[in-house]
Amino acid sequence: MKTTTLVALGTAGALCVVSTIALGQDKKLSLRVADSFPQGHYLSRYAAKPWMDQVTALTKGQVQFEHYPAEQLGKAKDLLSLTINGVTDIGYVGPSYVSDKMPLSAVAQLPGSFSTSCEGTLAYWKIARDGVLAQKEFAPNGVRLLFTVVLAPYQVGTTKQKIEGMKSIEGLKIRSTGGALDVVVRKMKAVPVNIPAPEVYEAMSRGTVDGGVLPFSSLFPYELHKLLKYSTVGENLGSFVANYVISENRWKQLPADVQKAMLEAGDAVTRKACQLVDKDQDGDIEKLRQAGVTLVKLPAGEHAAMVQAMGQVSQEWAEALDKRGKPGSEILKAFNDALKK
Repeated sequence: MKTTTLVALGTAGALCVVSTIALGQDKKLSLRVADSFPQGHYLSRYAAKPWMDQVTALTKGQVQFEHYPAEQLGKAKDLLSLTINGVTDIGYVGPSYVSDKMPLSAVAQLPGSFSTSCEGTLAYWKIARDGVLAQKEFAPNGVRLLFTVVLAPYQVGTTKQKIEGMKSIEGLKIRSTGGALDVVVRKMKAVPVNIPAPEVYEAMSRGTVDGGVLPFSSLFPYELHKLLKYSTVGENLGSFVANYVISENRWKQLPADVQKAMLEAGDAVTRKACQLVDKDQDGDIEKLRQAGVTLVKLPAGEHAAMVQAMGQVSQEWAEALDKRGKPGSEILKAFNDALKK
């Protein structure tokens, strides 16, 4: 069943309007937005819905949206192709789910490079909106980035195994999203199992995996806090990029003023959403404690060993892409340069 989202300025999460767009009454547009997040997921509340709110407000109600959450139009791994093929106008694309088509976008998922969602988000936004990543990955795939959120650094959590250091993770089957996070899991001498977020609860409850590399903010929407017994805190094991894209073919069909509204809203929502994700971090930690999850701050020696292992991931990731004829080192440098600005 589809969820139709009709939005207006003033709804929860709507952002400040900096300009208005005038469209004739005969130019009303209804656009489909598809993602994999369940109803009420924080990325829907912080990013997707505010963006739709903004665009509708900027166009004075002439552009409205039909929102299809929870994989109603297709699995997370298929949303890139469904967007390109026009099944949906705007689709959520997690680069890890399409690592064969968007391997370079995993640059913002590498461990150790940033400590907050906003640091990672704004650096990634700079190179993916109209920078080198836009040119070398989004354009060849025939899509354009509208807005994005890079999550706060990931931690590793387990359903049974007590976490005392990297040794205690060895040999476990750990949920990953693929790409760079597979390398992270292997650095801990564990076995990465690539599972989309909507399927992780079942995998953990059945023992298909022994835990996962996840951000605290994603545990509650999928009820994973009910299954995890232990989790690290204060580590930096990579992240995840949540992109919403439109195909270039569909983009070119839109009036210039609608394009302008989408770009304006995309920039505002990207900057605000990461702030909200960062603000939630302390509250999420407390909620995990209340749920009975033991949060483990690794001893200094174990933390240093983890940092050393994670420090090797970025260079190995870039070199592996270079060998495949992809500009891994160039993208890594561009991202690190953007982090410094």
